[in-house]
Amino acid sequence: MMDEDSLHTFEISPMRHRRSTATTMEARVLELIASGQATTRTELARELAAPASTVSLAVGQLVDRGLVAEYGTQASTGGRPRKTLRLGGVDEFAIAADLGGRHARIGAVLPGGAVADVSTVAFDISSGPERALAALADALTAVADARGTGTLRGVGVALPGPVNVEEGKVDRPSRMPGWNGFPVASWLEERFGVTAAVDNDANCMALAELTVQPSDRRQFIMVKAGSAIGAGIVVDGHLYRGATGAAGDITHVRIDAAGDAPCSCGNTGCLETLASGAALVGTLQSQGLALESSEDVARLVSEGDPRATQAVRRAGKYLGEVLSANVNFFNPDAVYLGGILSTLDPFVAAVRSQLYEGCHPLVTEHLTIARASLGADAGMIGAGVSALGFALTRALQSANSSASNAVRDHAGIR
Repeated sequence: MMDEDSLHTFEISPMRHRRSTATTMEARVLELIASGQATTRTELARELAAPASTVSLAVGQLVDRGLVAEYGTQASTGGRPRKTLRLGGVDEFAIAADLGGRHARIGAVLPGGAVADVSTVAFDISSGPERALAALADALTAVADARGTGTLRGVGVALPGPVNVEEGKVDRPSRMPGWNGFPVASWLEERFGVTAAVDNDANCMALAELTVQPSDRRQFIMVKAGSAIGAGIVVDGHLYRGATGAAGDITHVRIDAAGDAPCSCGNTGCLETLASGAALVGTLQSQGLALESSEDVARLVSEGDPRATQAVRRAGKYLGEVLSANVNFFNPDAVYLGGILSTLDPFVAAVRSQLYEGCHPLVTEHLTIARASLGADAGMIGAGVSALGFALTRALQSANSSASNAVRDHAGIR
């Protein structure tokens, strides 16, 4: 069992010193167990493409340090039953939130991606970071108190804008007034006293999808189609952020049909001006329909309104056009659609149709095009899994440092 002190005494360092990509076998094993992608030595060896002996050695070291425990058996198709692996403390959890313009989805995220105490709370992103985060923190504190703060290991937040993950700061957002450069991770760490992880919401959704997909689904694009549009990219089972963290920012790809329509980014003719929920609201308002949000668009489509249905179908076509270029280039296993617009059949059908029309047959031959598996909880789950991963990596670093110091002391090295 992971003792309390081992997780509460390690130093909380700035985000720029805390990369989520593990560099040691032990850290990768922890990542896979925490996310639920692997729960046996055999699964770990397959995921890591590593010899069974190497994986067993790493697992053994983690068990010795109390970071991983073995229990029960998993059904086997033959041979010896396989022991199942879990994190050392079964009650550990992270609190997490997926932020929108007006609401936030919050809850407790457990190792493996299970959730508890999930709810939607009011959240006004336009009020600025300090005021908005203070209200959010009160709601997250209530979630933590309900489970017991003694086993709280991290806090994760999915943000609807670009994020400098290493520094934990919002980076030049177009729809988050007052948030640019704000140190969200540091603010959360000071408030809660545990490791904080912040990332773009589409990236968090991609991380969450990775936890529930089979091991052979290792290359995919996760698209969030809500008030704005974003994408998370998974390559070889890892989230890919690009050189400056902007990978997947398809919302600002220029598209001919948009003409010179001004975009929130300051450019003109971006996909966002035609295919986002915010654009649909504006388009339908100009046609005399009474609505204020993407949720209102979804309601009108569900009620069979022909103007809303046509607008949504057209938005899906435009998104499919931009995705076609990316799918042809990347050749992924799957394209997953999330966000409020992904709940609408005309939108999903239009995206799918455009992908088949715009991509090479070799690319679409085995391509899966589907809604995201975790629905409205995806961003929150991804943020929580990320926070747990950071905390576990820190615990491993602390354990390695303690072991190294013990060896040095025993050898009389100062």
